[in-house]
Amino acid sequence: MPGTFSQIYIQYVFAVKGRENLLLNPWREEVFKYMAGIIKGKNHKPIIVNGVTDHVHVFVGLKPAMSISDLIRDVKNNSSNFINENKFVKGKFEWQEGYGAFSYSHSQLDNVYQYILNQEEHHRKTSFKQEYISFLNKFEIEYEEKYLFDWIH
Repeated sequence: MPGTFSQIYIQYVFAVKGRENLLLNPWREEVFKYMAGIIKGKNHKPIIVNGVTDHVHVFVGLKPAMSISDLIRDVKNNSSNFINENKFVKGKFEWQEGYGAFSYSHSQLDNVYQYILNQEEHHRKTSFKQEYISFLNKFEIEYEEKYLFDWIH
């Protein structure tokens, strides 16, 4: 009997609630590895998870058995629980509601991987707000700025 064969590449981008700079070294790497484990545990391919103190990029080879929104909901819920259980921050850690999800072709894998790998360097020149709005524009996604993340002014 024929099977279903696919690989859908999605980059998720999401922020810490209030865009606070809470994702600190050295435990940030542990959280990123934990997120990759969640993705792998749900039978998807974690390509790279990386970010800076206030937001994360997750690049995934997604199988169509799970929706884009269900996977990121599980990653955000489980990782925030992990951060809180390990008391990595004072008080309660939360991700902001919402996320960006951007699709790529197989030929773009290396470029996206390198971009996510070099987040620290990238954000020395570009703010998260500039980066996020450039994604929305590049992918021709209509938006109203007031409904994006809570920006720190």
